[in-house]
Amino acid sequence: MNDSNAILARLLTLHPRVIDLSLGRMTRLLDALGNPERSLPPVIHVAGTNGKGSTVAFLRAMLEASGKSVHVYTSPHLVRFHERIRLNGKLVDEEALVATLEEVERINNGEAITQFEITTAAAFVLFARRPADVLLLEVGLGGRLDATNVVDRPLASIITPVSMDHSSYLGETVEAIAIEKAGVLKRGVPAIIAAQIPSVRDTIEACAGVARSPLLISGQDWQSREERGRLVFEDERGLLDLPLPRLRGRHQYENAGAAIATLRALPELGITGAHIEAGLLNVDWPARLQRLTKGNLLDLLPPETELWLDGGHNPDGGRAVAATMGELEERVGRPLILVAGMLNTKDSEGFFEPFRGLAAGVHAVPITSSDAGRSPAEVAEAADWAGLPARPHDSIEDALRSVIVEEGHLPPRVLITGSLYLAGEVLALNGTPPV
Repeated sequence: MNDSNAILARLLTLHPRVIDLSLGRMTRLLDALGNPERSLPPVIHVAGTNGKGSTVAFLRAMLEASGKSVHVYTSPHLVRFHERIRLNGKLVDEEALVATLEEVERINNGEAITQFEITTAAAFVLFARRPADVLLLEVGLGGRLDATNVVDRPLASIITPVSMDHSSYLGETVEAIAIEKAGVLKRGVPAIIAAQIPSVRDTIEACAGVARSPLLISGQDWQSREERGRLVFEDERGLLDLPLPRLRGRHQYENAGAAIATLRALPELGITGAHIEAGLLNVDWPARLQRLTKGNLLDLLPPETELWLDGGHNPDGGRAVAATMGELEERVGRPLILVAGMLNTKDSEGFFEPFRGLAAGVHAVPITSSDAGRSPAEVAEAADWAGLPARPHDSIEDALRSVIVEEGHLPPRVLITGSLYLAGEVLALNGTPPV
């Protein structure tokens, strides 16, 4: 019997381009499979540039706190492909994944299709055959032509903050990218729009007018903010005084707010303030400002060194993470050291720039799990360009071993960042993969 890794490797050979945005191949395969996308549980569809995964994590935690059964589809994975498909709260098991991948591969019969498309079709088969109250469906790339955008009538659509990323596929301006993201909007389906720059908000509103999708816009129809150490959410239904979310960073207040606004727009789900509060306190989403307090990598660092992990990889992600590191510095001052690896498709200089004046230096490392990884020398050059002293290393372990405690200073605060691929490698090396 094949294992899932062997099947996934084989599926990569079915199309010459890893990313080729189109719905034609997907609809052909779904038709051959008997259209499982028409038998899915009620869907909440989530698009955007930053914060999609965190928003899905908040939704899942709040829904499960109410006793709802929830399927989840996210990407990319960190350590194992199984993380992308969660069935009623649990990651898909190997047996079910292998059987479904083999079935879909057989029905596809060698036709050209990207790996993401065929694995999304397999996920739809799994979701359609197992009852659940809600399916949380995260867009892979863009929205309009993404393989997930075959669901005609979701419960709701969400667009998290939109910024420059994947410009070679989605457009050279943030407004063009916003049009692609807004392709998930459907007639009569409420759409919850997180905080956007004015031009993006205007673009999404124009697209929603064409699609006839009613909007609930952050800062206009709802808002989520911190007051006196509490999260305050407010909309036309009233005000919720809530605990701050377990996920760190002020940017998570907006992600939590988008989740809350969505659930309050769907009263049929019966989500109460108590369910929302429990979700905020119990939410979990690895590699998003995650502090690693145990594992193999801590043994490579000086005693009492703080080790943090975040998969941020674009300029907006850099700004959000740097802001949180700055807040930690204000509370307890420690030298901040970055261990960073990045892909050649990302704006490395723009990512590092927010750390200027905050980080003492950058230890650049390779990303071995992606052919698109920049060399450590290239990453170090980008950090130097952004005003951060940097040096390349052959591995994550070598970089961590080079961290020292400066005389007269507390042990440092080390942040491993720059890519979700790198974050996955770190969790695997640390012996703490997602479960």
